[in-house]
Amino acid sequence: MAAAEGVAVTDHQEMIEVPLLGIGMRQPLANWVLSHPPELDCVEVTAEHFFDSGTAVLTQLADHYQVSVHGLGLSLGTPGPLDESTLRQFQRVADLTNARWITEHIAFTKTDDVDLGHLNPLPMTAGSLTTLADHAREVMDRCQRPLLLENITSYLRIPGEFTEPEFLNRLCERAGIGLLLDVTNLFINSQNHDFDPLDWLHEVEADFIRQVHIVGYSIREGVYHDRHSEPVQDNLYELLKEVVSYAPVEAVILERDVDIPAVDELARELQRLEATCELARHG
Repeated sequence: MAAAEGVAVTDHQEMIEVPLLGIGMRQPLANWVLSHPPELDCVEVTAEHFFDSGTAVLTQLADHYQVSVHGLGLSLGTPGPLDESTLRQFQRVADLTNARWITEHIAFTKTDDVDLGHLNPLPMTAGSLTTLADHAREVMDRCQRPLLLENITSYLRIPGEFTEPEFLNRLCERAGIGLLLDVTNLFINSQNHDFDPLDWLHEVEADFIRQVHIVGYSIREGVYHDRHSEPVQDNLYELLKEVVSYAPVEAVILERDVDIPAVDELARELQRLEATCELARHG
């Protein structure tokens, strides 16, 4: 399968450098991030957190880091035109940070009548593929930056025409985009829906996978959840190693939204992530 036009292909034999290591910017971490600790090469900002304020912080981040701008509310899977106000503000954040990447989700968050307030899965159909690809190209053309889309967790198995890896390959090829592979989401779905995450991984075209999200998972009553609240578990480090060995991943972003620990603990986690990537690339 041909690689997406908007994503440079890397010869796997030349994957020498370790991916950039970064963290999702959250207010409790702002002072630490802005102190430029050695563990951080890049930072991810959630676009919606800066729609109304924070210009000074964004320009400070742009001066010191490679920045990824992550969207939550563009709702690329919703048929019809994108919300112009949301897209305009998203572009503003991308411009202020001189974003190296812009990212969103393979999901919808609203309908014509209501904002659902969370990420919802799409059926893996030709119709969903067309909607997502059209919207992805619009966002990329508007922002003039590489776009990566992220896989989400889903507690429902929605019937479709394609498997998820098939859908992702077709989407990247048609839209000229890459993937932000959430390793935790992949693992959670594999446990809740009983499939092998490595088989899933190797069905996705490697050159499409350009960035990774990772955070620990939670388990309640036998069901796996992504609350962005736990340290990364050993089996996720193992899965990350497989991903970085397989694909030309450019950046690994550690996420944490709830129960954010002391920064020295996050620093140790980033160091272990870096060591895992080093092992994956150099053996």
